Amino acid sequence: MSKKKQTNTADASSGNTNPTLASSIREFRRKPVSAQHLFEGIRAGNTTVLSQAITLIESNNSAHAKLASDLLSQCLPYANQSVRIGITGVPGVGKSTFIESLGKLLTSLGKKVAVLAVDPSSSVTKGSILGDKTRMEQLVKDPNAYIRPSAAGDSLGGVARKTRESIILCEAAGFDTILIETVGVGQSETAVHSMTDFFLLLHLTGAGDELQGIKRGIIEMADTIVINKADGDNLEKAKREKTNLQHALHIWPAKDNDWTPPVILCSALENKGIEELWGVISSFFSANKKAGFFDKKRAHQNEYWLFQAIEERLKQDFFQDKSIQAALKKELQALHKNKKTPFEIAEELIRLHHSMRNNTTKKT
Repeated sequence: MSKKKQTNTADASSGNTNPTLASSIREFRRKPVSAQHLFEGIRAGNTTVLSQAITLIESNNSAHAKLASDLLSQCLPYANQSVRIGITGVPGVGKSTFIESLGKLLTSLGKKVAVLAVDPSSSVTKGSILGDKTRMEQLVKDPNAYIRPSAAGDSLGGVARKTRESIILCEAAGFDTILIETVGVGQSETAVHSMTDFFLLLHLTGAGDELQGIKRGIIEMADTIVINKADGDNLEKAKREKTNLQHALHIWPAKDNDWTPPVILCSALENKGIEELWGVISSFFSANKKAGFFDKKRAHQNEYWLFQAIEERLKQDFFQDKSIQAALKKELQALHKNKKTPFEIAEELIRLHHSMRNNTTKKT
């Protein structure tokens, strides 16, 4: 990839599609503004500033960490007022077209919609497609919609590492409906499920056993299954698939909230079934809020992310330890020569890390 193309990819990952915003993001990276300035822009609904703020929290630059933390603290009191919907499905199921149709319906109902779309990224080149804005041509022009494509990077299953913080910023900016699209490779669903209120599985008829294996692994998490592309010659197949799925769901263990996931036929291309789906989602939220499950799930999610944050911080602290970095290089040689097992080395490195921390504590 040429240097010019690499620059364009970096701009795209900042969630921009025009030269003015691209220039703004580059200027931000050179000289970050204050948390107060970003906060005021976010609360004013300035999507350029919102993109800058998300770029900040996605940054791996340690110099940005304090600024990001201050910004999130200011935004938090204005968050948690949205509904969060996770959307997953195998590649080719039509996620982008579906999200655009759903997003347009929601904005027509007076809602403000933010789409956090996590794109696949190569573990070798670190490059990503970041094409969701291109595919959602109509929604991207909607003044009540905001689309933020982010490269998945090294995070588990393609879920951007800072997606949860991005949700907080979008909520503080006044977006009342957050749609989170997964890469759809069968690994990211657990993470997205842990940060959303409603989990939607897009299903494709006629897929082979390999693709259906993904569906079997996540069907327990799904609150609704949508058979997409139920149009044309595929309509009859979709109807048969709906019957099969309904039978399967009736023998699946009941959810804690006693909700049985419905199966809906949909054609995002022809804009059919979208209103019916939103009716189902609205009924789900109404029933769960009334029964107290909505708040209970949010509380469990906050606990989960607390422990995730602790694990991430401990992991960073461990691998940033210069003593560990030096010891790890030597221990890898022993590992490759089969002189030590991975478990033995891990125990030794952990003991070394504890020892170094204890010595530092005694000195202070």
